[in-house]
Amino acid sequence: MNKGWIALPLLLSLGAAFWWWNRPQPLEVALLAVERGAVESLVANTRAGTLKACRRTHLSFNQGGRVEQRLVEEGQRVAAGEVLMRLRQDELQARVEEVQARLQGLANQREQRCLQADLEQRDHQRLASLQARQLVAEDRVDQSATRARLARLACSASATAMREAEANLALQRALLDQATLRAPFAGIVAEINGEVGEFVTPSPPGIPTPPAVDLIDDSCLYVEAPIDEVDAARVQPGMPVRISLDAFRGQHFAGQVRRIAPFVRDLERQARTADVEVRFEPTPTEVALLTGYSADVEILLQQRADTLRIPTESLLEGGRVLRYDPVAGVLREVQLTLGLANWRWTEVLAGLSEGDRILASLEQDGLGDGVAVRPAQAPAP
Repeated sequence: MNKGWIALPLLLSLGAAFWWWNRPQPLEVALLAVERGAVESLVANTRAGTLKACRRTHLSFNQGGRVEQRLVEEGQRVAAGEVLMRLRQDELQARVEEVQARLQGLANQREQRCLQADLEQRDHQRLASLQARQLVAEDRVDQSATRARLARLACSASATAMREAEANLALQRALLDQATLRAPFAGIVAEINGEVGEFVTPSPPGIPTPPAVDLIDDSCLYVEAPIDEVDAARVQPGMPVRISLDAFRGQHFAGQVRRIAPFVRDLERQARTADVEVRFEPTPTEVALLTGYSADVEILLQQRADTLRIPTESLLEGGRVLRYDPVAGVLREVQLTLGLANWRWTEVLAGLSEGDRILASLEQDGLGDGVAVRPAQAPAP
């Protein structure tokens, strides 16, 4: 009897020891402290946007001819009005000189005819004065009047011929000028299609051909990017934007919404988008921006500068989080009241206090309300 009572505590001790060594161990989890900071409500592009120039022109000749001079190279900066390329112009120049000579001849002819008209008019006036005193026959006065009228008509006809020649001269000068390609604005030459000696022809209607010179004004750049049609109504011109370029990872550039397209694209069956244009404010000078770069935009709708926030990835469905209870050593599910949110941060209006520790990530299995956990050790610096 006494031996049985002695063995019972021993068995209980062994059982307790066995349970202790085989009890479920608290899961080690990464926790983070709830803090204050900025939270923004953003609209981002659905597909990569494109960096474009405010002015870009594909210059071509509107007449055929052989390239006589190529005065610029690709990558060269040019001023407005600077000559870029010329076609052979000897025939056109000869036509201009021919019309100029003809115009000079017509001017001399007009001067002669108009002088003759003045002479005939004075002669008529003299004979009319004599006829008034009945010193000259009336038929002579009539003949002088006819000669004066014909001389005036000849003078007028000469003036008309001169105006026709002047118009022809303007036409020939315009054709001559069209054989010279000039920069319509200051910019950088992106591409040249045409070498000295090659024959160029204008593009037939409906058949595009490569431009002779592709000119870009890189002093004004903007990003064109598509946003979801659902977000288009919330975006207004003038809203601030953060621009990021794949070519400059980790850098952001300030911008502003310039324009929202007045229509929705349906390029994809399940994703309808509206294009927005975002202007750099100001255009960066510390980096070399090339048109055609892929770009992303984040349009800032609202912002809270100093508010309670948590990482968006720590939220459970329905606006809940798992908060660590340090007294019990377990996780407690907490319902939150949320405010502004983006892909990174979410504003907490109620349900948590600054300094509370919550589960940082939902990727670990087996975690939920009431599960025993222990904070993971911070890595050594």
